Amino acid sequence: MLEVTKETSLLDMRGVCRSFPKGSGEELLVLEKVDLTIHSGEIVGLLGRSGSGKSTLLRIIAGLITPSSGDAKCRGETIAGPPNGVSMVFQSFALFPWLTVLQNVELGLEALGVESTERRRRALAAIDLIGLDGFESAFPKELSGGMRQRVGFARALVVHPDLLLMDEPFSALDVLTAETLRTDLIDLWIEGRLPIKSVLMVTHNIEEAVLMCDRILVFSSNPGRVAAEIRIDLPHPRNRLDPAFRQLVDNIYARMTQRPEVRTPAAEGIQGTGMGMTLSHVSSNVLSGLIETLAGPPYNGHADLPVLANQLQLEADELFHLGESLQLLRFAQLSEGDLMLTEAGKRFANLETDARKRLFADHLMLYVPVMGLIRRVLDERPSHTAPAARFRNELEDYMSEENADETLKTVVSWARYAELFAYDEQSETFSLENPH
Repeated sequence: MLEVTKETSLLDMRGVCRSFPKGSGEELLVLEKVDLTIHSGEIVGLLGRSGSGKSTLLRIIAGLITPSSGDAKCRGETIAGPPNGVSMVFQSFALFPWLTVLQNVELGLEALGVESTERRRRALAAIDLIGLDGFESAFPKELSGGMRQRVGFARALVVHPDLLLMDEPFSALDVLTAETLRTDLIDLWIEGRLPIKSVLMVTHNIEEAVLMCDRILVFSSNPGRVAAEIRIDLPHPRNRLDPAFRQLVDNIYARMTQRPEVRTPAAEGIQGTGMGMTLSHVSSNVLSGLIETLAGPPYNGHADLPVLANQLQLEADELFHLGESLQLLRFAQLSEGDLMLTEAGKRFANLETDARKRLFADHLMLYVPVMGLIRRVLDERPSHTAPAARFRNELEDYMSEENADETLKTVVSWARYAELFAYDEQSETFSLENPH
């Protein structure tokens, strides 16, 4: 086995790209020319929006998929299949329900051919370390979500990996449970009690990244690229209320809300809002509620995103989706970590329900080209109907099938609220009749 030193990196990736085939036969580029190096003794965070390719990168490192191009090495050797010395903790716990806690933790050691007595000794030590002493004989269904995730950590740690990969390991937990588990892990790391050399974690929780990591790589989307590297020099334990901590969080919010380079052709003279724009499904009721919140005190039309996220108990990713939807519709402006209502947004907040719907419909027709396209096709056809497949096929020229489905789902939801046109779920048909 190659000895790991500061000079010999645990992980070294150069120019890694990854594409997946689309239904049209073309390739969808998910990762583009990603460079990443991890040395011993650091916690590195991959921070980015959902769909930015972070989890795909983690699967390449774990040897579960191969890069389309580029070079990925673990301890100096090209990754071809799961590399020795790398363990992974999943978001979904991924426990075998028919096995006890002890049996779940022993699995990795069994796969390595470790003798049963030694296997039991090491599994019990890992269970004790992660705070589950006394639950060795319990089955997963008897444990809380936080305890099940602790089993996941114990199973990953028991093989004493050089590199621990974590794919949003706290996102399925409630706020207090996640905070307790994060704190326990950082305490064990600081005390040198974790049997690992380094950690690489995927997250879209900005505060979590600043709380835990020595270094953060901010990913941009479509395709996923490393947009920035941020070093976190704050000493542990870190205080969320520390002005330096808050400033780092604010800076990252600002960086992640910068307008990306537009790669699709502009349509109808409006930059970045052509048929190639993926619409994230956000309820019109939620958008209305956010506009009302922004319009009222204490914000009065202008909110700092980290403050707003804390008040509304939203992840940064969720808030970005909401803010970008309001920005697309020209009801708000998202910039430098702030969300500000436009004059149209302020007007919307003060209107009655029917007037709101009319204003929403006007903005859909002006700023969401796929809405205008569907309405024009329905107006021009004698039957005033059209199959969803006709528009889905057009969207798939610009985006993946999954994103096309998400976009159409959003179109249906927003159009119903605005009473622009109707959609029949069974026949998958748009129409101008009974637009409710």
